[in-house]
Amino acid sequence: MIESVLQKNNAAAGLKVTVKTLLSAAVIALAVLLPQAVHLAAGAQGGAQWLPMYLPVLLGGCLLGWRWGLGIGVLSPLVSFAVTSLAGSAMPAAARLPYMTAELAVFAAVSGLFSQKIAQNGWMAFPAVLLAQVAGRAVFLALAAIFQGVSSLSAAAVWAQIQTGLLGLLLQAVLVPLLVMGLRAVLLRNRE
Repeated sequence: MIESVLQKNNAAAGLKVTVKTLLSAAVIALAVLLPQAVHLAAGAQGGAQWLPMYLPVLLGGCLLGWRWGLGIGVLSPLVSFAVTSLAGSAMPAAARLPYMTAELAVFAAVSGLFSQKIAQNGWMAFPAVLLAQVAGRAVFLALAAIFQGVSSLSAAAVWAQIQTGLLGLLLQAVLVPLLVMGLRAVLLRNRE
């Protein structure tokens, strides 16, 4: 969506990269900070239920497209792990990090595939987010099933985590598209 806005404003290539880089950094920072806030307010169970890192990643994919979204999806859990490890309480946990990295990469890439369609019709953010959620969670479950013999995460444990996070996914399935549609309206209004 951002690419479409930048193109319509005849932005130079350097400006496009700068804007996307700054937005990506802001989304990654939000993906690090939002889980910290949720964990402070609702504890570790709040993180598992509300899935706070997923919201910025979905937002990043919808706004920046699949390529930049993929970067956001991969970097968000890695940056969070690095920053929170320095504080002595790694989030996500090391055992979950590879799974979450793959899952969030899928979330962002799939939602990012809809970015141009969202620029044309803001309502497309709803299927973008829903398909991204289903695909990401399916990848998480599939990876757990494949690697359960060598990992501490079993497919049954992942299925339980998916069920625990259903309320968070439902909230994000409504909230992220509304945020994207609101940002789209503001950006289009500023263009006129």
